[in-house]
Amino acid sequence: MFCETLEEICLRPDQTISDAIACIDASGGEIALVTDEAGGLIGTITDGDIRRAILRGCTLESLAREIMNSHPRFVTKGTRVAEIATLMRREYVGQMPILDSRGVVVDLVLAGEIFSPDPGKHPVVIMAGGLGTRLRPITESIPKPMVLIGGRPILELIIEQFANQGFRCITLCVNHLAEVIEGHFGDGKAFGVEIEYVREAKRMGTAGALSLVSPAPSKPVIVMNGDILTALNFSQLLAFHYDNGALATMGVNHFQYQIPYGVVDIKDHQIHGFVEKPVYDFFVNAGLYVVSPQVLDSVPEDEFFDMPSLFDQLEPSQKMAFPIHEYWLDIGKHDDLDRASREYETFFGARSNR
Repeated sequence: MFCETLEEICLRPDQTISDAIACIDASGGEIALVTDEAGGLIGTITDGDIRRAILRGCTLESLAREIMNSHPRFVTKGTRVAEIATLMRREYVGQMPILDSRGVVVDLVLAGEIFSPDPGKHPVVIMAGGLGTRLRPITESIPKPMVLIGGRPILELIIEQFANQGFRCITLCVNHLAEVIEGHFGDGKAFGVEIEYVREAKRMGTAGALSLVSPAPSKPVIVMNGDILTALNFSQLLAFHYDNGALATMGVNHFQYQIPYGVVDIKDHQIHGFVEKPVYDFFVNAGLYVVSPQVLDSVPEDEFFDMPSLFDQLEPSQKMAFPIHEYWLDIGKHDDLDRASREYETFFGARSNR
């Protein structure tokens, strides 16, 4: 297909990564084109480029020129569509800029449907069996994933998001007050998906519950905690998993923590330094994963086994971090619930179609 919003997906090299994200969103999650003042192509930025840059330490205020591919593939105006398709398949690229004789961008061919994984063929497993002890007394009468945000259960918002993005096969791992969840969602048809249930007789952990899923997934499966609110495009998570040849991919979120005191560096009772209220940066586990089928064979049956333990079994080259720059919130405490309720309309009100 050909892009109809060319100006919306172009930016200058001195614009920010945040601007590039807006361009990528305008192209349907595909690409941003970096151009000069005359419209000449000087680089491209993909979603994967941005997430890899964040892992290297770039921020959303870093400049586009710092992360762009300065040697992008392109074709000239007049190239037949069949030739473009052949080139894209051979080069395994999902986007192809079209330039005129002056090197100015005149069009863009997107082939995401050819190269991107089909979400309808990839299963989703949502962990919805937690006790939610930190949200008591609310969770004494309803399971944690059924706590209301914007007047609707968290789990309903998650399932709707997957449905809107083309995912159809969802398994809910349930335990605490499972009948409440099963009674609300049923077989999932009312929500545009097909829902299966795994009843945990005991705590199985985020990975252990996968041993109960039957039949075992034949394609990479998205695993998500049922108390996460995020604006992520899950297809981009899948594409990142495939593009990096990973066996397991973990969504990570950038987190800053400021120590409220001055930190003293002490060696042998001597003060060697002093830092006033330092700020530390981390990437934290975001409760979102993609796991390839062959990895599931290493999950012990009928035992508690968490996802970090599963990742620990893999070589570094087999497991990838997927930084989430989109809205993300783990609703674990009452403060988180209050925040989610305040921010829901801002980040999700316009997305809801129910």
